[in-house]
Amino acid sequence: MGPRSRVRLAKCQMLGTGFFVLLLGLSVATMAAFTHFGDQFAVISHASLERNPYQAMDHWAFYVGISLAGLLSLGATLSAVATVREAQCLMAGGFLCFALVFLVLVQVAFWRLRNPTQVEDAMLDIYDLVYDQAVRNPSSARWQELAAIQDTFLCCGKTSPFGILGSAEANLCQGKEAARQDCLQSIGSFLRTHGNITSTLTSIGLVLMVYAMLLSAFLWLAIRSGCGLDRKGRYALTSRNHGCQPQEPSLFRRAQGGPASQDPSEAKAFVHHWGPTGHLDGPPRLQG
Repeated sequence: MGPRSRVRLAKCQMLGTGFFVLLLGLSVATMAAFTHFGDQFAVISHASLERNPYQAMDHWAFYVGISLAGLLSLGATLSAVATVREAQCLMAGGFLCFALVFLVLVQVAFWRLRNPTQVEDAMLDIYDLVYDQAVRNPSSARWQELAAIQDTFLCCGKTSPFGILGSAEANLCQGKEAARQDCLQSIGSFLRTHGNITSTLTSIGLVLMVYAMLLSAFLWLAIRSGCGLDRKGRYALTSRNHGCQPQEPSLFRRAQGGPASQDPSEAKAFVHHWGPTGHLDGPPRLQG
C-alpha cells in the first residue's frame, strides 16, 4: 500500500471516527441534561434541607458533561473540515480538542474508581433525612417532599433495621403503596444503572479519543509534508516589475480602443471607403 492509499484510508477513518465522536457528544449531553433535569435527580436536589450534599455534585456533573459535549462536537467538526480541505491548523485544533477530552475523561474514570458509591450515598442520605423529619412531624413540608420522592421512584418507606415500625411509619404505606419496593433499594438500583451507563460512555470515549488523536496526528504530518495528498499540482504567482502593463492581443486592443486606437492611415482609408455619411462609396483606395 502506497503513501496515497494510506492517506486516503486514514481520511476515511477520520471521517467515520468524527461521526461516532458526534454521537458520543450527543449522548454525553443527553446524560448531563437527564442528570440535571430528570425527575429522579431533581426531586432529590430540590429537597429543602439545611445542607444538601447532592446539589454540588449535580451542578458539577452538569457543567462537566456540557463542556465535554461541546469539546467533542468541536473536535469532530474541526477534524472533518480539516480532512476534506487538508488544512493543517484545523487538524491541530481537532487534535487539541480530543486531547482535552481525553484528560477530562481520565479524571472522571479515576474519580469513579476511587468513589464508586459517592453519589448513591449522598442521595440515600438525603432520603433518610427527609424520611426521618417527615415521620417525626407529619404536618410539616417534609411530608410532601417525602411523598414526591416516593411517587417519583415508585417506592414507599424503608425497612427498619430492628423490624419494628412506629405508628407514622406503619401508616405511611397503605393500600397500593404497600406493594411498592423499599425506597433505599429502589434508589440504589436506579443509581447503579445510571452509573453503569456513565462508565460505559467513559470507556467508549477514552477509546475513541485515543484513536482520533492517532489519526489526527498522522494526517497532520501528512498535510505538513504534502506526502500522499490529493492535490493536483502546485501553483505560484510570478513577480512583475512595477509599472509594466501586461501585453494584450492586438485584436482585443482594437475591440476595446475602437477606431481612435487604429493607425491614422487605416482610419483615413476606412472613412473614404464608407463615406462621411456612412454609405459605401466604392472600393477603398490606399493613400500614397
